[in-house]
Order: sequence, then C-alpha cells, then structure tokens
Amino acid sequence: MLQAGCGLSRASNGGAKPPVDSARGRLLSATVGEIDADRDGLPDAVELRSHNDRENFRRWFTGIAETQFYETSAAWNAEQRDCAGLVRFAWREALRSHDRLWFRKMGANAYDSIAPDVRAAGAIRATLGDKLFRTHVGAFRETDLDDQTFAEFADARTLKDYNTDFVSRDRRQARPGDLLFYHQPWARKYPYHVMIFLGPAREAGEGASDWVVYHTGASAMDEGTIKKVRFAVLDQHPDPRWRPITNNRHFLGFYRLRMLQ
Repeated sequence: MLQAGCGLSRASNGGAKPPVDSARGRLLSATVGEIDADRDGLPDAVELRSHNDRENFRRWFTGIAETQFYETSAAWNAEQRDCAGLVRFAWREALRSHDRLWFRKMGANAYDSIAPDVRAAGAIRATLGDKLFRTHVGAFRETDLDDQTFAEFADARTLKDYNTDFVSRDRRQARPGDLLFYHQPWARKYPYHVMIFLGPAREAGEGASDWVVYHTGASAMDEGTIKKVRFAVLDQHPDPRWRPITNNRHFLGFYRLRMLQ
C-alpha cells in the first residue's frame, strides 16, 4: 500500500561548505556557458561524461536502493525514510568511495560486487559536497554554490522539476536508475511520489527486467515500508491511480537523472 504523499522528512541545512579547491575554483572563474553548456542547472563538472561512470552509477544507485528492501541500513537516517529519502540516500551513497569503512558503515555484505566506483565522484564532491540536489529553476551560476540553490534535501517534486528530465510514459524507454513519478492531488501537502526503476533485480529477479523499488511514504500514524515489485504487479494495483500505465493521468512517467544526460 502507498501513503498519500511523500515528503515528510527533513534534512539538516547545516554542515560545512565544500572547500574552494581547484575544481570549485575553476567553476568560479568561468562563464555560465563554459560551466553549464546545456543550461540544465548542473555544472558540467558534476555530470557523468563517460559511459563507464554512468553505468557504474546506475548499478550502485539501483543496488543500494534494492538492498534497503532486504536490510535497511542504519546509515539511512530514520527521519529521512520516505519515497524521496530513498532516492537521496541511494544517490548520495552511490557517489561515495566504497572502501572497507563504507561497507562497515552500511552494515551489510550485499554491496561487495556491485560495480567499480564512479571515477568522477571526487570532482562532484569537490564541487557540491553533500549538497547534491538543485532546488530551483535556472542555468548554473557560480553564486549557486553559496546561496542554497543546492541542498542536501529534495522532496519528490524538487527531484522531478530540477534534478531529472522527462524521458517517456512508455516503460520501454526506461533504463535502470530512472525514476517514476506520480501526482496525487488529493494529498495536498505532498502530492508527488517517486519510485526507482531497477530493471533486472540483483536478488530474486525471477528472470524479469521490470522491477521497481520504493518507499511507501510516511505518515503521522505509519512510518511506511520499502516495497520491491514488478510492473506486472503494479499494473494490477487495486487503486488504479497507482498503476504505471500510459492511460493513468496520475502517472507522470519516467524521468532520468540530469547528471546521467
């Protein structure tokens, strides 16, 4: 079952700002056209340019998200556990250095063989620190690094509007790591919901390639839970508003992370 709405958690706005090292310094001395050529709001330095980096990120992102279904990591702040929180957690951890300390922190052995590390992760960290998520419209400008344009927190709508691009409502166009968004207007405060498309699952995949993972969302009475299901199951959801099909107006479609474009 899905809760109506997803966005009850909050992230701290505290924490030290990333140091102005060579990567960040180059951004500060460049023009908008030089640092955000496609004007998607992300500096080019944080977009994954190589095929290997994009694929390795997808594997870490989906693998970490799927693993939360089997063993929720204590490293995932309990106050951040909702649908967008799962995306943020898997996204952030996919860009870590996956060394022995990381495995110990995550508290599970299921990550060992996911993929090589994302080589560009260091440049992303040097530029944005933990403030990975853009929070409003516009091409990237150097002042964005210091004026809270980027934040550690992003609810489902913020992820959709400023951190991803629409791909299609046709699932045949989706790739692992793409996000599915829903709009449920009866949930006035948090009407947007997000799921992660896994494609083939790492565990108990049943030979299928239509798996998704998501958090059902939290409420005052229910902390919610993580679900891992196939489209074949969601297509038969008892509430047709949650079916990921093209004739469901509440299903907004598949969106791809801008850093992968």
